[in-house]
Amino acid sequence: MNNVLAVDPQKVPVKKLRSGNAIPVVGLGTFGSDHITPDQVAEAVKEAIRLGYRHIDCASVYMNEKEIGGAIKEAIDAGYCTREELFITSKVWNDAHHRVIESCEQSLQDLGLDYLDLYLVHWPFPNYHAPGCDGDARNPDSVPFKAENYLKTWNDMETLFKQGKVKAIGTSNMTIPKFEATLDKMEILPAVNEMEIHPCFQQEALFQYCVDKGIQPIGYSPIGSPARPERDRTPDDAVDIEHPVVQQIAKRLGVHPAVVCIKWAVQRGEVAIPFSTNPRNYMSNLAAVTSSPLTDDEMEAMKTVECGSRLIKGQVFLWEGANSWEDLWDLNGEIIQ
Repeated sequence: MNNVLAVDPQKVPVKKLRSGNAIPVVGLGTFGSDHITPDQVAEAVKEAIRLGYRHIDCASVYMNEKEIGGAIKEAIDAGYCTREELFITSKVWNDAHHRVIESCEQSLQDLGLDYLDLYLVHWPFPNYHAPGCDGDARNPDSVPFKAENYLKTWNDMETLFKQGKVKAIGTSNMTIPKFEATLDKMEILPAVNEMEIHPCFQQEALFQYCVDKGIQPIGYSPIGSPARPERDRTPDDAVDIEHPVVQQIAKRLGVHPAVVCIKWAVQRGEVAIPFSTNPRNYMSNLAAVTSSPLTDDEMEAMKTVECGSRLIKGQVFLWEGANSWEDLWDLNGEIIQ
């Protein structure tokens, strides 16, 4: 790892959230796929902090927050950073929509923190009746989105913010119809919406909607999630880093195509959350935002990469009676309740 160059954290741009705190535009994701252990993710977190990362994106369902908490403590104890210099996110899982405060307190305990910089509702599809719904298999207790129920969950999120346990609250995997059914009934509006965004799936309408509402877009799978689980793979999935436009720009810059995806994301105005446990890869992602930007012509060319290829379809959250994963994303024309 000694030949992996560090990045000065002060050179990484930030976005100011409506809550007032600043979020670095590149964060390290911590969702480990089947072949990556919690200890490996934690080691990546510690090393990434040493090399310049200050934004770590966690979630209770990833089942590695205790290990990540140990890595954060080791990094702080080693003098790599202070707690105040870090931006730590966690998320409430589907089976805890009715116990948001307890879930947050558990994440704080596991991470060894007094507060979170950002706390998100991970998915808008609750599972109230039994534990589980971990994303590996369809859970029979999943229920559809209902604005009334979501607002009860959001009220607890607002309580956490008022108590100072979290510095900002936000949503994840929302759609425009779901926002339309809830935003005007919220006391505290979301600071962010975390959603799948990559060149082959740009979500322009939702992206612009969030910007117009003062909700910062955060993009997961920004290079197309090549390490996503088999359950999320279909024959029609596009591969962003193999697209000719992306490869042509990468050739001009002399970088890996993944770097082009990160540059595009940040120049577009989003916060990008790539995941890797390889120091060379995750440092290339961070360094992408401190080097030469894409040209205006290249940013225009990147618009042509869009092909509507959603990779994380969420089919494991389908409730009884749902027809297909399109129902999760309000693509079948049904009225949101």
